[in-house]
This record gives sequence, C-alpha cells and structure tokens, in this order.
Amino acid sequence: MIDANELLEGLAKTCARAGMEPPRTPQRLTGGATMESWHFRSGDSAFVLRRAPSLEFMEGRPYGHDVEAAVIRAAHAAGVTAPEVVAELVPDDGIGSGFVMRALSGTPNPKEILAMEDADALLREAARDLARIHSVPREAVPEAVPVMDYRQAIADLRAQFEEAGGDRPIIALGLKWMEDNCPDPCEPVLNHGDYRMGNLLAEPGKLTGVLDWELAHFGDRHEDLAFGCMAVWRFARYDRPALGLGSLEDYFAAYEAEAGVSVDRDRFRYWLVHRTVWWALGCLKCAKVWRDGSDRMLERVVISRRTSEQELDLLMLLEEDAPEEEREASCYLEETQDNPGEAMNGELAQAVLEWLETIKPLMKGHDRFQHAVARNALKMIRRDEVYWTNPLDWEKSKAILAGEITLNVPLELMELRQNAIEKCAADSPKYPALTLAKKRWILQEDE
Repeated sequence: MIDANELLEGLAKTCARAGMEPPRTPQRLTGGATMESWHFRSGDSAFVLRRAPSLEFMEGRPYGHDVEAAVIRAAHAAGVTAPEVVAELVPDDGIGSGFVMRALSGTPNPKEILAMEDADALLREAARDLARIHSVPREAVPEAVPVMDYRQAIADLRAQFEEAGGDRPIIALGLKWMEDNCPDPCEPVLNHGDYRMGNLLAEPGKLTGVLDWELAHFGDRHEDLAFGCMAVWRFARYDRPALGLGSLEDYFAAYEAEAGVSVDRDRFRYWLVHRTVWWALGCLKCAKVWRDGSDRMLERVVISRRTSEQELDLLMLLEEDAPEEEREASCYLEETQDNPGEAMNGELAQAVLEWLETIKPLMKGHDRFQHAVARNALKMIRRDEVYWTNPLDWEKSKAILAGEITLNVPLELMELRQNAIEKCAADSPKYPALTLAKKRWILQEDE
C-alpha cells in the first residue's frame, strides 16, 4: 500500500509534466471497490488521482488507464458531466498506473443523493447523460475499447463461475436462464459499464459528475439502462425502481426523449439478470484477488461475502418464471441454539469487536473506514453461527446448468429461497432486499 509521502513524490512529477503547481495535502478517499482515489490540491484547485492498488491488479484487464482516460475525454466532449482529465501517470512517476482529474462538486454518497429533493430532476439528468454517453461515436475512442459479444460474455461468466468452484445453484440458475434467453445482437453503442449510484456525483436537483469509466465498452444500450436499476444500487428505495430516483416509465421516457430511440422492456429485463449474475461473480472474484496477493485490502474479502445479496436479488428476478404453486409456497427461518460450553468462533469474534470499539476514537481518514470494514468482517463470523447454511452444491449446480433441474421441480424454489435468506442474513442482515424477501417468502406465525 502506498503512503502519502510516496504519493506526493510521484505526483510532483506528474503535475510538473502537466504544467501544474506541486501537489499538497493528499488524502485517500473512502470507498472504491477496485481502484484507489486520492484527493489533493495544486495551486488554488482541487484534483483527484485515480490509481490501481498495484500494477499486478491491472493484468488481464481489457485496457489500461490511458484508454480509460481517453474515453472520459470523449464523453466530456460529448456534453456528459464527466470529469476533466488533466494528466496521466507514467512509469517514471513511480506510483503505478492511473490518471489525474479535476475534482468535481457534489456528493457521491448514494444515501445523501437519494434523500435529496427533486429526485425527478436528477433522474432526468441521469437519463440525459446516459443517452449522451451512448451517442459517442466509435471513432472518438481508442480501438482498444472492446465490443461485447453477448454469447461470449455468458461463456466468460460461466468459466469464471466454474473457476470459483461452480457450486452455487442460484448463480447456476441465472447462467442457464441467460443462455436460454440471450437476445439477438443490436447496433452497439458506447456503454459506461458501471452507471449507478455510487459512481454519480450530485447536488440537490443537479447531477454534477459521472465517475469510474474502467468498464466502458460497446454493446447493448439496455445493459447500461438496467445496471443502475439493480436492487443493490437502489439502496432500499424499492418504491423507486429507476436508479432509486423514480419510476422506470419516467426514466425510459427521459432517455427516449434525449436518445431518440425506444426502450425494449424484454431486453432491459435480460440485462437486469445478466448484470446481477455479473456482479455476484465480481464479488466472488474479490476473494480471489485477495488470495493471490494482487490486492490484500480488507475490503476485498468482505465484498466477496456480498455474493449472497446478489443471489437473493437474482432469485427474486428469476422466480417470476416459476409455476404459481411454487411461488406461493413458504419457507422457514431457523436459528441455531446457544452453546453453553467453551467460547465459539462467533463469541471470539464478538470479543474482538468489543475491543475494536474501544480504539475507534483513535482512527481517522481511511483507517476509520477500514475499522468499520473490519467490524463488518467479524460480525459475519459471529452471524455464521446464528444463521448457518451451506449454499454450496456442485452437483445441483451442474444439473441446473445442464437443464436437468429447473424451477418447475416441486419444492426446488422453496429450498433455494431458504438458502438465499439464511446466507444473506449471515452476510448482510441490513441488506434492504432481505427484508422484502422475508415478507414474500417466510411463513409468518399467524398464517
């Protein structure tokens, strides 16, 4: 992990090359599932450095930060509220791979944005920006920006699933559904690839920035439209299915008015399922990059346990195709009994949790964020003994992928629901979709 002094030394070279004054007051920003972000000042202006945690972390990616910076510049030129890229890192800077952007106003905090007044205006601006991204011509960006092959994308996800053990039936169900329902290719447009709350900056009634362009590619516009509407990116706003800001009808209407094309609801649903599977496997992959040493940040192992959130969401999407009698069946949620003997793993975790709370006042900046992540990790260990479930089943996953087990099999949906609820209760008990799933699926005592 790089420290502030190392960063300043390398940034000074970057700033000098761009004709900027020496950098000062670098501060690591919290969040960021993949890349690091550092805020600093040069002269009277504020800037943000976006960099990879290691050079090894960039291996296997379709393109590097130089291409990402070029895409951002093209989007900025097309009228998107993208940041202005002012400099790119080079090897001699000694601080890895990345680039510098002029800082933008507004907050990236989804909860703050979703609590703002005039959410309808924000939704219209988000739809406008997305349509403008989709208008960027192929020749405006480097050739290295790939064009998605839908079938190959599914095959790649299936290979990633098998590499991760191939033993999670709900993900297998999603992969099989995608193979059976993959739409025909359409005219590709530039996709942001990660257009959602968390990557948008906003002020009340105004979108101020679109961040994190590392997944940009050419493909189906409905993929971008659907991704930000996934349950995980709506942060409990189930009453607002479009980005957590409003209705799908208003979102689609605003997009259609700017883009001059119609939104296909069936393609939208396909990509909603596809990207839910994609993110479930992305969460699993975080454990892999931690294990292989390319990124040993604590967040990686914790994010890997968010796979269960996506399995819950995925099952709620896919159960629409199950027989009515299977959808109406209820399941149960059971807790394990306390052990009166020696301290169990969960109790050991609780003891460390209580100690961590005593040193919380000593933490600041990114360390305070890491402190919160560490507490979340220990809480997962503690809850594993309360809601113990084993969602891993290689044989069943294999049978699902072969089409031998479907949601038409009696009680199959109920068993998957049971596992999804128990696993998510252990991993992410405050995940908003869990409350919704319990209301839908669990047999209530008065029933």
